[in-house]
Order: sequence, then structure tokens, then C-alpha cells
Amino acid sequence: MDNTQRIEAALEAALAAQEGEGGPPRLAAAIRHAVFPGGARIRPHLTLAVAQACGAEDLHLAAAAGSAIELMHCASLVHDDLPCFDNAATRRGRPSVFAAYGERLAVLVGDALIVSAFQSLGAAGATRPERLAPLLATLATGVAAPSGIVAGQAWECEPRVALTEYQRAKTGALFVAATVCGAQAAGAAAEPWRALGEWLGEAYQVADDIRDVAADPESLGKPVGQDATHGRPSSAAELGLSGAIQHFDQLIAYASASIPACRGSAQLRTLVRMESKRLVPVELTRRVAPSVTRVNA
Repeated sequence: MDNTQRIEAALEAALAAQEGEGGPPRLAAAIRHAVFPGGARIRPHLTLAVAQACGAEDLHLAAAAGSAIELMHCASLVHDDLPCFDNAATRRGRPSVFAAYGERLAVLVGDALIVSAFQSLGAAGATRPERLAPLLATLATGVAAPSGIVAGQAWECEPRVALTEYQRAKTGALFVAATVCGAQAAGAAAEPWRALGEWLGEAYQVADDIRDVAADPESLGKPVGQDATHGRPSSAAELGLSGAIQHFDQLIAYASASIPACRGSAQLRTLVRMESKRLVPVELTRRVAPSVTRVNA
């Protein structure tokens, strides 16, 4: 079983635990709509990659931790698309949950996915109870106030916010959770892996800012121009497209350099490099910022 299969199996098991006779069928369908088919699943892939780099022999707990983080991410997307935030009718190239099932069910879907994340991780952690408490704490920190993704969303309700602070909470928090949980699931020291999550999280948000301006809705799978529409902080707005692309490449370089010395460091650097090409392709740079020279892209 490869990591993609491990992730999808863990997500399927998590959702199956919330389904059963007597439950509201439209809620169950809406939950599945939010999770399957997924996007790149970069957060759980990162969790598993770090666990493997740390020498994990059994990846069951790492897969559960990674899928829990993905469930939190899916919950945040469902809530992000609601009319009170982005009012986005599409997500991943098809109707968003609220567009397909209505606003009330979308709110409940996001809530259910949050519960499912803790439920599934708690069940998997029964096999290694000494590792469960740190994993649950890391997951909670990545979601809750004052610096998790809930805070990142809440910063959009404030009259002013620093761009870096906003990015670290809205996007970076779950990337930190992904790298730290990977180490914790393997029984390794977690702190050396924090920087990788921080750099990747910021890079991912900068890439999202770039694509919000430069990509087309069909290839992106969701509406564009959302940052300008909702007055959100944006690297593309503050630095310009050329500056944002150069900043993205620098963040990727920092992320690669932050990977601790381990037997899986080369594979992790390859993962980081491939992800950077997916997020901000060279073709996009040539089209929107032809004067920018990218290194290792």
C-alpha cells in the first residue's frame, strides 16, 4: 500500500465511523462531498513522509494523524466557502458543499468533520497511547485560537492584520501540525520538524495568493479574485506578482534547507520541489511574470 492509498483508506474509515442506520442521509452525502474526491492531500502526505523519514515502522498512526489534519482542512474549506465568508459556489471544480446542499447543512458538515478528526485520531491512538496525547494537542493547536486556522479565518473579521501573521494562522498552522504530527507518530523528537511546516505553510499561502490573481477558475477549481473582492491580505497585492513569485521560491528554498538530517531527507526535498512546481508552475510564471528567473523550478 502506498501513501496515497493509506490516506484515502484512513479518510474512508473516519467517515464510515460517522455513518450508520438512522442517520440523516443528506448530511452523510454532504460530508462525503466535502472530502471525496480530494485535492492534492499535501498535508497528510507530508505527515507520512516525515514519519517515514523519522524511521516509523508502522504507519497506521501517522496515516490517522495525517487524515485527521486533512479532515480539519476540509472543514475549513466548507466554512470558508459559506456566504458569510467567500460565498464561493465552486470548490475543486464542482459545486461547493453549501451550493450543493444548502447553507445549514454546510455549517453542520464542517462541524462534523472537526469531530471526526478527533474521533478517528483518538481511535487509532489506542494502539500507541503514549503518543496520543501529544498528537491530539498538536492537532488542536493547529485549529484553535490564538494561532490555528480558526484564528486565521477570524483575522479576516478584524479591521487590520499583518500579512505574515495572517498567513501563519490561516495556512501555516496545519502545515506545522502535519510535520510535527509526523514526527510524533513515529516517536521522534517533534521540534526539529516545526520549521519545515512553517516555511511550507507560508509558501503555500503565497502560492494561493498568486493563483488567486493569475490562474483561471477552471484550472484552479474555484473562483479567483477572492482576495481583492473581500479585502484580504495578499502577497500578490503587497509584493506584486513578480515579487510574490520570487518570495515563494525563497520560502521553498528555506523549507528545503530546514529538513533535519535523516535517512529520508532526500525524498523529502524531492517532495518539496515537486510540490513547488505544482503550486506555481513555470508556465504560469512565463505568462504573468516573464522577467522573473526561477531557480530549481
